[in-house]
Amino acid sequence: MKAVFFESHGEIDVLRYGSVPDPIPSVGQVVVRVRACALNFLDIWVRRGWPGLKLEKPHWCGADVAGEIVAVGSGVAGWAVGQRVVVDPGINRFEDEFTRRGAASVSPGYSVLGEHVRGGAAEYVAVPAANLAAMPEGLDFPAAAAPLLVGLTAWRMLIHRAALHPAETVLVVGAGGGVNSMAIQVAKLAGAMVWVVADGAEKSAKAARLGADRVIDRSQTDWVREVLTATGRRGVDVVVDNVGRSTLAGSMQAVARGGRIVIVGNTSGPKAEIDIRFIFGKQISLIGSTMGSHQDFLTVTELLWKGKLEPVIDRVYPLSEGIEAYRRMEAGGHFGKIVLQP
Repeated sequence: MKAVFFESHGEIDVLRYGSVPDPIPSVGQVVVRVRACALNFLDIWVRRGWPGLKLEKPHWCGADVAGEIVAVGSGVAGWAVGQRVVVDPGINRFEDEFTRRGAASVSPGYSVLGEHVRGGAAEYVAVPAANLAAMPEGLDFPAAAAPLLVGLTAWRMLIHRAALHPAETVLVVGAGGGVNSMAIQVAKLAGAMVWVVADGAEKSAKAARLGADRVIDRSQTDWVREVLTATGRRGVDVVVDNVGRSTLAGSMQAVARGGRIVIVGNTSGPKAEIDIRFIFGKQISLIGSTMGSHQDFLTVTELLWKGKLEPVIDRVYPLSEGIEAYRRMEAGGHFGKIVLQP
């Protein structure tokens, strides 16, 4: 089969498009013909690598998969060849105290499709049958694939970890990424007042169309000062900051006393210098979050199928142009998800 893969860690020049081994389903697995696979910034970090990351090479990323079952392994019941499915990208390798209490993504046995195991940036992928959810007829594959990981991530981050309440104010720092475009929608669905920091008029307009109540164009103003001025220096209840190094200090200023900052990523870099006095002086909470449980995944997909959440797609590329798709994502000019179609 064809895939967009790498054989050594590095920058985008290590990516190749070519033939790789076909997957074979093991016990409890199915093979899915990939009809659409969305990209995530996570793919870039995996390609670059980090100490302790050990992958079978060649490796290919891709966490968000929609497609059709083409083979069923032994021990699988309830699924058949030809069914249209989406795949929960969070894979639990064993049961432990965290999985038993519904916090699957906290478990050390939690792995991510395309990160720890070969993913969906290929023509076929082998996945546990337990990770499948049925995909409705009439929905196209890119629309089904695009919101999976980001919807799951935004849901756990805001609903479970930040414990978001109706009428609270949420500030989403950055509008273009997939998690943030979904966070706007999840926060609105929860009844919050949503502010967004966007870069430029085009992204500001798109954030407003997704439901943002107030958009701050950071290319025109100091977003921290704008938040504090507009709130009478109170700040906002919750800040979604997945940028990291370049914005975290500002987020700590913009959040209200007793407020929460939720973090699921670090697109500007993983190491940030913070003023600890803000943490105890304002009694704020820095909250980490990663992905979610399979029940969270089923909840989010049901909201998607009912039209309560909207897939946000920047552009769809054929798999053969996957390297160019990764280049676009890495440049950061996109709004929403970039999708590959074999």
